[in-house]
Amino acid sequence: MNRERKNLTQLFIPICLETFFHMLAGTVDTLMLSSVGDEAVGAIGTANTYIGIFIIMFSIISSGMIAVMTQYIGAKRNGIAFQARQLGLAFNAAVGVMLSVFLFFFSGQVLSGVGVAAKLLDYAATYLRIVGGCCFLNALIPIFSSYLRAFGHTKQPLIATVTANIANLILNSIFLFGLHMGVEGVAIATVLSRVLNLLLVMAASHRRVDAGKDPERASNRAVLWQIIRIGLPSALETGLYNLAMTLIIRFLNQMDADGINVTARSYTMQITNLAYCVGAALAQANAIMTGWRIGAGEYDECDRETKKAAVRGVIIAAALEAIFALSSGVLMRLFTDDATIIALVGKLLAIDIVLEVGRVSNLVYGNALKVSGDALFPPVIGAVFMYSCAVGGTWFFGIHLNLLVVGAYIGLASDECVRALCMYLRWRSGKWREKGLVRS
Repeated sequence: MNRERKNLTQLFIPICLETFFHMLAGTVDTLMLSSVGDEAVGAIGTANTYIGIFIIMFSIISSGMIAVMTQYIGAKRNGIAFQARQLGLAFNAAVGVMLSVFLFFFSGQVLSGVGVAAKLLDYAATYLRIVGGCCFLNALIPIFSSYLRAFGHTKQPLIATVTANIANLILNSIFLFGLHMGVEGVAIATVLSRVLNLLLVMAASHRRVDAGKDPERASNRAVLWQIIRIGLPSALETGLYNLAMTLIIRFLNQMDADGINVTARSYTMQITNLAYCVGAALAQANAIMTGWRIGAGEYDECDRETKKAAVRGVIIAAALEAIFALSSGVLMRLFTDDATIIALVGKLLAIDIVLEVGRVSNLVYGNALKVSGDALFPPVIGAVFMYSCAVGGTWFFGIHLNLLVVGAYIGLASDECVRALCMYLRWRSGKWREKGLVRS
């Protein structure tokens, strides 16, 4: 693989489009489910949050794999990159099957235990049983997609995602408006579209990457340890974040009996997905190039380009969020006519300008630190500020000061901004230069 053929823009655009279309599937589901009712929308948003909690184990391997694969690719040792994928595939498949069985049989108990609003419980349990019961798909798709991206093949995961989204739209229409299956139909459509996505990325990775033909291998134990060394702290950060979001949603569910605050959050997230996908795509693209450059020993170039990626992300995210905030009334008419929810979402979008500026900086610098091998710092900082600012802020501003979901967003924005500053200062310190997994 000729690493020089791909620059940040060439990697970013397909990844951004892929992330956008992945997010668009959720927006389409939300838009279509709004015909069922606002309770269905809030329930699906809640269920998806808890699905994220139960698939944290997948990120141990997928996060570590990207760092290991890209650094070995940068050092021109492709055979070991292939070996890392095989180890990740075996681990995630085993964990995925176990979690799928658990969520299929115990979805109702899980949701009851975390205090989901009564009006949302039945819808959420149905969705969690079906989609969560097939969460092994969430375990396998990132393995093959990350493998393709690590070698610079970013168009193939994009094609797979777009194709799956089209299938999801068609199936949603059939199950919702033809068979009138409601939330159950949307869940089945989601699962079937993910099956298609998996098949496509599997086929593409077999056709496009021949790293398996490279005979070089290392000790399985050594490679797996490198994956875990990066992936475990990254998964810990993901786990801390999801646990924090669980507590925040629990607070939101306590704010009113009808689920208005949690539903407003769900609508807001659908609108802001575009800004989020820009930051996430920049972080992923820059992380791939960070791994390549560190594997090749190009530290100064890595530093310079990471700072450029963060600046671009901040400018784009701020501009998009400002547009969303100014046009919130028009956008929300696509989803609901409830004046209370529309007013709430308008306030949340204004706060989200600050939130997204912090988040994109946090994503770019945080992912670069992880891929460089400096993977312990982000979760340590996250453990402090996710709970003091995001969770604590939700309670203080939202419940204690009675600002409700607006207070929750103030807490979330402060968390992202403080962590972003910490990530930037850590990157500027240069300690990541000493953390590489492999030398060219």
